[in-house]
Amino acid sequence: MLKKTWKFLCSMRFAILLLAILAVACSVSSLITQNQSYNWYAQRYSERTAALILALRLDDAFHSPWFIVITAFLCLNLTLCNLMRLPQLLRRFRAEGDASKALAGEGDVSASGVTDPKAVFARLGMPKPAALKTADGREALFASKHRAGLWGAWVCHLGILLLILGFGLGQMTQKQYTVYGVPGDSKPIGETGLYLTIDDFTIDRREDGSAAQYTSIVTVTNTASAGPAGGSAEISVNHPATLCGMKFYQNSTGWAVTAHVLKDGQPLQTGAICAGDFMPIQDKPDLVVMVNTFYPDYVMVPGVGPSTASDQPNNPAVLYSVYYQGQMLGMNALMTGEPLTIDEYTVVFTDPQPYTLIQIKADRFTPLALLGGLLTMLGLLLAFYVQPARAWAIREPEGSWTVYGQCRKGGAIFRDKFSEATKISEGE
Repeated sequence: MLKKTWKFLCSMRFAILLLAILAVACSVSSLITQNQSYNWYAQRYSERTAALILALRLDDAFHSPWFIVITAFLCLNLTLCNLMRLPQLLRRFRAEGDASKALAGEGDVSASGVTDPKAVFARLGMPKPAALKTADGREALFASKHRAGLWGAWVCHLGILLLILGFGLGQMTQKQYTVYGVPGDSKPIGETGLYLTIDDFTIDRREDGSAAQYTSIVTVTNTASAGPAGGSAEISVNHPATLCGMKFYQNSTGWAVTAHVLKDGQPLQTGAICAGDFMPIQDKPDLVVMVNTFYPDYVMVPGVGPSTASDQPNNPAVLYSVYYQGQMLGMNALMTGEPLTIDEYTVVFTDPQPYTLIQIKADRFTPLALLGGLLTMLGLLLAFYVQPARAWAIREPEGSWTVYGQCRKGGAIFRDKFSEATKISEGE
């Protein structure tokens, strides 16, 4: 039973089974929005489906126990396969360049009566042959090429192993942060001790007014005495930047407005509020003003409600909410520049501008996954395009040569090339 279990763990059948399970599980998980609450899933599916999603950990698939177990078994299978094949592959690699064994055997193809064997070797693309003696003392020549091609499948499996390890460990340990704001804002990046300052944000538009590209210029600073020094970078869609060992991605944008708060007619505070965010009143933090939605080109659609006619700030308006001690006091739409009065406080929304949302990822295992991808590509190149071959020639008693050839992969192509090379030689 132990031998059967060991054989199964090392088998290609087990690897294919694990890959199929992992592919199906990841495909299903990709259709489910990750890291949401039970109520969120229940509203979109059903209570039973929401309970099933949470029970199977499909809401956080890449950190779930089943994902870790499948990945671990797949890595174990690939490791065992490579380790078990390594001794045999090393013997085969050495045998491919062993002239004594070649001279004692027969090749896949042969041609007798050759007068210039070195010319045949050259036409076959062989390196300069080594001059040897057979067991019975006859002259012989031997050459081999492209023995590295024997390692193609092994290197490919090693690359897949590192790719899976890099991706799996990265998903299980990576840190993700989101920072959004308008130029001039400086906000912390989670618990890293780093601060992200948004220096500038621009939107490049096409002739029809649609957005073609979003670009942020940011500066990262470290408030701690130790750790990375930070730096500045330009980030745009599909062009991330690397700072302090983390990747910074231009994710999306939205609208923000500047809120001016006056108390008894005197300026109290000013700050930018992004749509979906809120601002507590400075001297009365239980009183909160929230910007629910911003309408760049405000229109009231009958039967629908507030909407926007375009994405240009032609007629800007704010849908706001006011809360006190967690209780909503009111909600309404207000044009920018119009005052909102709350007891002794007056709030005015002005200066609508786009804000930028930067997604930040810290993944220590990205280099491992990259190495795995490169090794996988190298293995495929070795497997499909590097054909190990060898040739040897033995002088016959009458003075002519018999040339032998052998190719481990692509034998038909090699035989045609060998036939052509020996015919040309005989013609010469």
